[in-house]
Amino acid sequence: MKLNVGITDRFIRTMLGFALLSLLLMPGNARWLGLLGLIPLLTALVGMCPLYTLLGVDTRKRKAH
Repeated sequence: MKLNVGITDRFIRTMLGFALLSLLLMPGNARWLGLLGLIPLLTALVGMCPLYTLLGVDTRKRKAH
């Protein structure tokens, strides 16, 4: 598994994930959308995004040799 999610990207994914998960506290059917927050949280935790792999995107910073 090749890592392709950088530090800034992980931070944004974490905040987005928690924001979506907060919808679980809302009444009605909109709360089920909050479960989508698990996706950015999981990709931030693991450091790999399958969609980025398909698109050839890598947001990690590389150190110059």
